[in-house]
Amino acid sequence: MKKKIVLLPLDERPCNYIFPNRLFAHDDIDIVLPKSLGNKKQPADVGKIAEFLKTECRNADGLVLSVDMMLYGGLIPSRIHYAQADELKELAALVKTLKKENPRLLIYAFQVIMRCPDYSSDDEEPDYYETYGKMIHKAGDVIHRNRLGICDGEDLKNILSQIDREKLNDYVSRRECNRECNYLMIDYVKQGWLDSLVIPQDDSAAYGYAAMDQEAVRIKIAEEGLMDRILMYPGADEVAMTLLSRMVNTIYKKKPKVYVKYASEASKAILPLYEGNSLETTIKYQILSAGCQLTDSYENSDIILAVTAPSDKMAEAEAQPFISKGYCVERNIPELIDFIKMRIAEGRIVTIADNAYANGGELQLIQLLNQNRLLDKVAGYAGWNTSANTLGTAIAEGVDCWHYGKTAGHMRFLAERYIEDVGYCSVVRKNITSDLYKYGMNYFDIKERDGVISKRVKEELQLYMESYLSSINAAISLDKVWMPWSRMFEVGIDASYSYNQ
Repeated sequence: MKKKIVLLPLDERPCNYIFPNRLFAHDDIDIVLPKSLGNKKQPADVGKIAEFLKTECRNADGLVLSVDMMLYGGLIPSRIHYAQADELKELAALVKTLKKENPRLLIYAFQVIMRCPDYSSDDEEPDYYETYGKMIHKAGDVIHRNRLGICDGEDLKNILSQIDREKLNDYVSRRECNRECNYLMIDYVKQGWLDSLVIPQDDSAAYGYAAMDQEAVRIKIAEEGLMDRILMYPGADEVAMTLLSRMVNTIYKKKPKVYVKYASEASKAILPLYEGNSLETTIKYQILSAGCQLTDSYENSDIILAVTAPSDKMAEAEAQPFISKGYCVERNIPELIDFIKMRIAEGRIVTIADNAYANGGELQLIQLLNQNRLLDKVAGYAGWNTSANTLGTAIAEGVDCWHYGKTAGHMRFLAERYIEDVGYCSVVRKNITSDLYKYGMNYFDIKERDGVISKRVKEELQLYMESYLSSINAAISLDKVWMPWSRMFEVGIDASYSYNQ
């Protein structure tokens, strides 16, 4: 019997709106999404969102729920809203209505801890972050360290004297409001309105406002005895795919075993860029969150997760090839490739989390996969944004393949990952960004979704495909390219893959 899963995504970008459905839509799974959302800083209509949920959840089997979309109208609106806590609590009560009207509805929710970037830009933050962003981040860092007794009080006095107090108060009060909503969702889990909750740490760090919020929320979770039902770990844009993995595993009463193969055993201890947890800890959370279990034997596994992270400090993809001991000495990519080849020859499911770099896949790895004709033999590949984004996506691909095999849809998704995560993020984005001034544009504003830039992106991606994906390029058609938020950070891609299993 076909199962209906309602998905309320984090926002309207392809990674949140398109990826989950593209990967998990099958003949026995119907994934239902709202037809329209917001646009970056313009929030979705939360009233229309509520009506969508009421209508579609009445006869649904499961709901993967972005609390940030339900309350604020999206991820970016959650950082710039002026709603009061009481108003948000009224909106949140919708969860109770959904559960009362359909008691069998399985609700997996996720709600992001508000980030605090270490740079000055108002692209995704309040307008004043353009001027005070770096100082606000520094204030949080200093306040946190001061509370822990590892920072001089003079440092705190110094940084606070440089910030407009009105702006800082606005920022802090919004964080407090959002944290109250985190507490409310924890109560909803305790009361049975939510079946589980993930609280992702978006672009997190060891110290600062976000880290303090994480500590407070973690204490609340522990006090309520809910550590096994509410998970906190780095991530955000991959969580819908993770929870859909868990939903599918739960529906079919399965818990696949995952074996993790590292290119460097030392990478287990690193702190990936933009994250505050060790890599090994985050991987364990990601596997658990996806409804899987960790195993220490590949012979006993259902899915093998290959991890490419370096043995020490992680670099940005645009800096590759990065010549350091952590990449070139202590990380053994040839052995990893050999391991992947042997396991695939045995008929095992291998999915690759290419987190060697942040914000893009590794070109040398893709070259090796291409030369060894492994690109279409692996079950999954991801190498985009943060390590956590990459991990969650790769695990979801493994879960999908384990349940459904290498369907045409699965192979299309895999091909799009090679094109976007490596081709765009690691090659084309950098090339075109350096030329934007010629068009009177900049990285954060290319003034179009579909125009001269998207056309050039498509042309350069096709050149990349011919070179780096030559072993499978004849099967790929790059059909459409667009720039979802009219900036260079993300891209929208529609590709076709002619796959005969």
